[in-house]
Amino acid sequence: MLARRVIGGLALLISPAGPLAAAAANDPPGATSCSGCHAASAAVETPVPRLVGRPAPEIVAAMRDFRTGLRPGSIMDRIAKGFSVDETAAIAAWYSEQKQ
Repeated sequence: MLARRVIGGLALLISPAGPLAAAAANDPPGATSCSGCHAASAAVETPVPRLVGRPAPEIVAAMRDFRTGLRPGSIMDRIAKGFSVDETAAIAAWYSEQKQ
């Protein structure tokens, strides 16, 4: 049992993803996948709006509108349907707390 803990700990130290994976463990499920399209940095020019620092109610409303079809989307309508209301609220709260 001790050997497994030591090996697991060493893998975390050796793996370049170790610290990143540990930080991502605090993010709500699904939040980090948003950054594939929604850049976190203001230095990145993109037509897709940034979510970092946006008010949570704004993100929740947009996701609701995508989910219900009130707001058309090329892919967000399908993505929004994959999250529950509680998951959406957790992601929105997390993004609203992030610093730009």
